Amino acid sequence: MEHASGAPASPGLGNTALESDDGDQPKEACGVIGVYAPGRAAAPLITDGLHALQHRGQESAGLAVKDGSTITVVKDMGLVTDVLDQRTIGCLEGDLGIGHTRYSTTGSSVWENAQPSFRSVPGADFAQAHNGNLTNTMELAAEVGASSHGASNDSDLISELLARELINDAAESPSLESALLQVLPKLEGAFSLVLMDREALIGVRDPNGFRPLCLGRYSDGWVLASETAALDTIGARFIREIVPGEMIVISPGGPPRSLHPFQPERIDPKLCIFEFVYMSRPDSYLHGREVHGARMRMGAKLALKVPVEADMVMGVPESGIPAAEGYAKASGIPYGNGLVKNRYIGRTFIAPNQDARERNVRRKLNVLRDQVRGKRLVVVEDSVVRGTTTRFLAKMLREAGATEVHLRVVLPQVQWPCFYGIDIGSRKELIAAKHTTDEIREILGVDTLAYLSVQDLRDAIELPDTGFCDACMTNNYPTAIGLRPEKNMLEQAV
Repeated sequence: MEHASGAPASPGLGNTALESDDGDQPKEACGVIGVYAPGRAAAPLITDGLHALQHRGQESAGLAVKDGSTITVVKDMGLVTDVLDQRTIGCLEGDLGIGHTRYSTTGSSVWENAQPSFRSVPGADFAQAHNGNLTNTMELAAEVGASSHGASNDSDLISELLARELINDAAESPSLESALLQVLPKLEGAFSLVLMDREALIGVRDPNGFRPLCLGRYSDGWVLASETAALDTIGARFIREIVPGEMIVISPGGPPRSLHPFQPERIDPKLCIFEFVYMSRPDSYLHGREVHGARMRMGAKLALKVPVEADMVMGVPESGIPAAEGYAKASGIPYGNGLVKNRYIGRTFIAPNQDARERNVRRKLNVLRDQVRGKRLVVVEDSVVRGTTTRFLAKMLREAGATEVHLRVVLPQVQWPCFYGIDIGSRKELIAAKHTTDEIREILGVDTLAYLSVQDLRDAIELPDTGFCDACMTNNYPTAIGLRPEKNMLEQAV
C-alpha cells in the first residue's frame, strides 16, 4: 500500500521542464539516504539527513517508510522543510526507510517525478530513490513499453524493470534482491540507488561510481547516504564508501552483505570531479579527503599558476569561498568578504530578457560596498559554465566602486555536455564551447580571466591513483553513450 502526500503540478506545467537560471553553477541530480534503525522511528532520521543533502536538489523531497506490512510514501514539490514537516513525519513509526531530494536532469520538474518511486507488486512492494542519470533510457523505455506504463524519467524506468522482474518471478517467492541482480546489468550511466522492501534496505553504486554513496553505522542500525555530512547530521559513524559496482544488502538480524552484480570488465572508477569542486558539502569526505581542504588547495594552485597584483581576494558564495581562502593564503593578498548571499531565495528560472535575469542575480547576491570600493579585486569562482551570473556580478562590483576585477576559476573550461547527472545538456549552452578565453573575458566584463588546468585540478585533490570523470572538460567519456542524446531523451522516447 502506498500513501502519497501532495498533488500533481498544475496542468499548465504540462511536460515542460523548467530550466534553471541559478547562475553559472551546474546542478546536481539528487541526494539519497536510507536508514535501518531497530527500535526507532526512521522518518525523523531520514528527514534530518535530507536537510544535510538539500544542496543536492531543491525541486522536490520525499521519503518512504516501512511500518509492519505497509510502505508509506510521502513526497511533494518543494524543500525538505516544506514537504517533511514535524506533523507529517511524526506519525510514521517504521524503523526502515529511504529518502530523496531531487533536481531534475531527466524528466520534468513536476510532482509525478518526485521520489521515492513506489511499486506495488503482490508480495513484493518496494520503493526506490535514484541519484544520477542513465544513458540508455531509450533502449530501456522500449523494453518496458514506457508509454503504457507511465514512466516519465530514468528512475521510473528502473522501478518498472524491477517490478516486471518481480511479477515474472511471482511463482518463485520473488525478492527485490534477486530482481536487482537481473536488472542492474542492463543499466548504463550513473546511478547511486537506495531501495527498500518490507525486509531489507539496499544500496547500489554503478560500475563507474560517478555519484558518491557511503555506509554508516547508527547505534545498532545502518545508514546509506550520498555524503558523509548526512551521517554526521544524524549521529552515525562513517564506515566506508560503497565501491563502484557494489550492491549492499542490509537485513535485520545480520551484518550488511556485499554483492557484485556487474561483470569485472565494467568496473572503472570515475567519480565526477564536480563533487570536489562544487557539488559536495565542504564538510563531506570523498576518498578520505575532506572537500573543504581540496578546495583550498585548488585556490592555492590558482594563486601560484596565474598570479595578479590586487588588494583583496574574495570568493563567490558558497563553494568559491574555500578556494578564495586558499588563494589569499598562497598569494599573501588579504582575504575579504565582498558578497552577501540571500539564503532564502530558492531556484529562479530562465527570465525573458536581460533585465529580468539581472534582477534574479541581484535577488541572490548583494555587494558589500565598503569592502570593495576603490580596490583591485581577485574574485574566485568555482565554475563558469554558462556565464549568466558572472557577467552581472562583475557589473555589480564595478558599480560598487571596484577599480579592477580579476576572475579566477577553479574548474577548467567546460566545453562538452554531461550525461551522468549534471545539468549540462548541450554545447550551445556552454560559453567556453563558443568563445576563446579572451572573448569570455570581454563578455564577462573582467580585467583578467584564468582557469585551472585539468591536471592542476587533479593535483590539488591529491588523489593521483583515483579515477575521475572530467568528460565535460576533455570530451573523454568513460562509457559508450551512443548518439549522446540530450537530457530529455526519455521524454522524446515516450
